[in-house]
Amino acid sequence: MADTIITNSPERGTNNGDSSAGWAVAVIILLIIVAAGGYYILRHRGAVQNPAANIQVNIPNPTNTVPSGTATGSATQ
Repeated sequence: MADTIITNSPERGTNNGDSSAGWAVAVIILLIIVAAGGYYILRHRGAVQNPAANIQVNIPNPTNTVPSGTATGSATQ
C-alpha cells in the first residue's frame, strides 16, 4: 500500500505577518476616527453665549383669595 501524506496549507504558525498588518491598519483607522471626532467637537460647538444678554422672566403674582367659609388669622385663648 502507498503512504498518504497530508499537508495543511498554509501551515499553522508560520504566517503571522498578515495578522500584524491587519491590526496595524485597524489601529490607524481608529486613530483617524478619534482625531476626526475631536476636530468636529472643537470646531462645531454651539454658539458662544453673550454675557451681556438681558433675560427677563415674568412670573405671575398669586392673589391671596380665601374661599368662603374659611377663617383667617390666629385664635387667642
